[in-house]
Formats: sequence, C-alpha cells, structure tokens
Amino acid sequence: MASKPFVDLGAQRFDKFRTRRSFYIDKTCFIKEWWEYGSDITLLTRPRRFGKTVNLSMLEFFFSNEYAGRGDLFEGLSIWKEEKFRKLQGIYPVIFMSFASIKTGETEGIKKAVKQLLFNVYSKHRDMMDSPVFTDADRKYFLSVCDEMADETAFIAINRLCSYLKKYYGKDVILLLDEYDTPMQEAWLCKNWEGAAAFFRSFFNASFKTNECLLRGLITGITRISKESIFSDLNNLKIETTTSDRYAGCFGFTEREVFRALDEAGLHREKQGVKTWYDGFTFGKRRDIYNPWSIAAFMESGGKYESYWADTSSNSLVNSLIKGGDAIVKKAMEDLIQGKSIQTELDEQIVFDQLGSNTHALWSLLLATGYLKIQQVMPPAADDTGDALYTLTLTNLEVKKMFRKMIKSWFDGAVRTPYNHFIQALLANDVEAMNEFMNTIALCIFSTFDTAKSASTNDAPERFYHGFVLGLITELTGRFTITSNRESGFGRYDVMLSPTDPEKDNAYILEFKVHRPGKEKSLEETVKNALAQIEEKQYDASLAANGFPAKRIKKYGFAFEGKKCLIG
Repeated sequence: MASKPFVDLGAQRFDKFRTRRSFYIDKTCFIKEWWEYGSDITLLTRPRRFGKTVNLSMLEFFFSNEYAGRGDLFEGLSIWKEEKFRKLQGIYPVIFMSFASIKTGETEGIKKAVKQLLFNVYSKHRDMMDSPVFTDADRKYFLSVCDEMADETAFIAINRLCSYLKKYYGKDVILLLDEYDTPMQEAWLCKNWEGAAAFFRSFFNASFKTNECLLRGLITGITRISKESIFSDLNNLKIETTTSDRYAGCFGFTEREVFRALDEAGLHREKQGVKTWYDGFTFGKRRDIYNPWSIAAFMESGGKYESYWADTSSNSLVNSLIKGGDAIVKKAMEDLIQGKSIQTELDEQIVFDQLGSNTHALWSLLLATGYLKIQQVMPPAADDTGDALYTLTLTNLEVKKMFRKMIKSWFDGAVRTPYNHFIQALLANDVEAMNEFMNTIALCIFSTFDTAKSASTNDAPERFYHGFVLGLITELTGRFTITSNRESGFGRYDVMLSPTDPEKDNAYILEFKVHRPGKEKSLEETVKNALAQIEEKQYDASLAANGFPAKRIKKYGFAFEGKKCLIG
C-alpha cells in the first residue's frame, strides 16, 4: 500500500519539493509552453497562492547555469522526456527577483525595499567581478549598488547586471520577476500611488524595454495594472490573464489532479465536498481549476474543511473597495452572497485611480484575485459597438465564507456590542434596543461606507443601508430570504426579510429615510413618513400574495439625520 503524500505547505522553492519528495503535481508543461510560445516579455497574472512562485523557481532551476547539472530535479517529470529540453537545462544566466516581501505603501519605504533586493541580487554575483573581462568602471558601478543608492542607480541596476552577466558568460539573460504588483497595491491603499508608479515606470522601462542583453522576461502578479500606468514603454509586452487560454492548465490543480491526490491521501470519499468548497476557478476555457493551497492544506489536515486559501491574506484592498463602494456595489454583493449572479462588462486593465469609482474595474479585480468566476460570456451583437457582457458568481463556498467573515468585521470591529445583538432585538421586536444599537453603529461606522472618491453626502445613507443589509444577510442567511430595493405593490421597498419557516418567524419590512428639515419637523415625523410609505405603496403585497398573515408582518421605519438614527 502506497504511503500518504507528505504535504509541505511552507515550501516555495522547486528543489525542496523534489529533494524532500513532498506532495507535488507536475507542472513542468509550463517550461515547454513558455519556451515555445512565450513572447520576449510576458506578464502573467494569477490569483495568490496558485503556484506562481513555485513555477518561477522551477524555471530558475531548469534554465540557470547556477544549477547546471541538476537534471536530477526533473527526472520523472514530463519535461525530462524530451531530449531537446534536456539540453537546455542549466545553460543560461538567470536573475530571479520577487516583490512579495514589500508590504509597505510609503513611497520611500518601497524604494528602500527594492534597493535592498537589488543589492541582494548583486551580492550573489560579486565574485565574477574579479574576472579580467571587467573594467574598473564596471567594478565601480557594481559596488555603487546598495540600499542607499540613488534612484537613478536603481533604475538601471538590472539592465547593467544583465550586461555584466552576458559579458561574463557570453549569453543573454533570462529575467524572472515575481509578485510585481504587491508594492503597487500597498501604495494605492496608502494613497501613494503616483509616487510609486513613477518609480516603477522608470525601473521596468530600463529592466525590460531598453535591455539589449535580455533573452526572455517573465513577470507575474495578481492584477494586470494598466499598461499606461507603469508599462507605457513596453511595446513588446505580451499579457496573459486568467481569461487567456494560454498556460490555463499550468497554474492551479485540475479536477483530475485533485481527485488523484485525494485517492493517494486516502480521502477519496471527500471528492464531492472538496468540489463544493474549493472548485470553481476558471482560466481561459478551463472550468475545472482548484486552488493548490486549499487542496494541500485539506490533505495535510487529514480532511478538515476550512477556508484555507481565502483566509491567508488580509484582503485589505478588496475589503476597502467593497466597504467604500456605492449602493450599486453593495447591492451586487447582496446578490452574490445569496448565491445569485451579476452581469457586467469587464476591464482587465486595472487602473488604480479608477478603482473607487469604476464598478467594472472592481469586478475585474475580484475576477483577477479569484473571488469571482465567469459563468457565461455574451459577446456583443454584430451591429453592436459595445463590449461583451460577463455573468459572474462567487467562486465557491470557501470564498462565500470569506466575504461573510469580512462583512461581519465591518460591524464587530467598530462597535462594542456585537452585530447579532441588533438581530436579536429585531427578532424580539425590541424597538428600544434596536434604537440603542443603531445609533451606536451609525456613529461608529457610517463614514466607513462612504470612503470612495466618488462619494457624495447625498448617497451616504444609501451606502450605509446597503452595507447594513449585507450585515443582515451574513447573520440570517438560511433563516430568512433577504431582499432589498425590490418591487412590491406600487413601489420599491428598501429591505424585506421573508422567513424560510413562516411558523417560526415573522416577516419584516424596513424602510430607510433621510430627514428633510424643510419638510419634516423632527426625526419622529420622518419615521411616520417611512411607515406611511410602506402602507401607501403596499410593500407587503408580495408577502400577502404568498399567504403570509398581516399580523405577522412587522414594519419599521428608519430615519437618519447625519449620524443620528431613530427607528419606529
């Protein structure tokens, strides 16, 4: 009987997977596909923890002359079956850098971190400068590369190192850059986008555009930052995103690979559960991709279902954009979390300056980061000048649980009284407790739903109430069907809670209104107007049509004035 695979979750170096004989699924098809079809410079985007770093490490061990003679690492893998590729092992100088560790968003901090990485790369090649092929000027520049170097020195550091490596080894260089967009995301969150973008624009131009000693370049990241932002001069850049067919099977695990691994781990009975929790990622036309981190963690745990991949990051960028999103964004999130789909255009070129105001950019970001999947694509008609429409849903159960946890944190992190205390007061029809909680929560977090650059004072209450509804959904999904801004009777109600068990729970209709000083004397009058609207518009019509008794339909008006709230 074969032994269960040893899972090494912490490993990111290809050689460690191979020498430790730990759990590894053969992805050396990427070496062949990239070498035969890849462009001079390729930008390849995939969600985090989908094997980008391991695959770049694999390329380094395959091509780098530093690892010449290490064909043993590839024995038994698909690439080693081809004689022409065996001859390529260990014959090129390779530079491998990663920006994954740059977690500061301050411009000067980013620059210092990049300079330290450049110094580390140079230090690996320090001995070659003893060669007589180099001049004193070469050695002087080489020694000037340090963590205190000028920006201008840092811009051309990789370009110059490539020229030194070619002079020394007689061959052009392969340049691998992992997680290129990590510092850019951090800079956007810290509102330092322009300074960081200017620095990287010059760095990427010198490293990839004007580098005459570059044989091949491969850049990986999570997002496709718009070419105009930082790649404006790279005309030879080929971009492969999650919607591209190329490399579709090279990152992540296919269902066949996952099921085979589960068999080997003695977890064959868990296949359907694993599919529900962790399947759903789509790369190109492939619809059977699983995230490797969750599968490996599930196997390591012996078959325990958890949100492994979705909880391995703070998700701060996504959290910030959804929390500060307008009512349209929050309404879409209501549908997604309840298992529905949304239909939208996509713009895969992420323009960070537009993230707070362009909903298409937000959905594109969520697709790139793996939180949404494409269900259907509807191309424009032949006579239509518009763009294709994409039907999107949450990727899987793990992602849904991550978003529920995120939304709960908006409330629980801001107020001392847990959000479910409000739910309990609502279900108990305790108006006094509801008022106490709502005034606390509105005072603490009203503005956090109003952080986008496009936000206006007028739509702040609507942003708040849709965020509030998201909180209701995360707490009451399963017990109630929760809808908002839907037609019923002669108008659109704000929120309706329809119980799944009518014998156990009441139904609820909530109407939100902003106090209008010119027309209403007090918040009490605003509440009365909200309640009157529920009656006049017959918002309970759909409930009544389904046979729900009128006395079991509870109706509440929510009146807002600034950060004050009154419920009646």
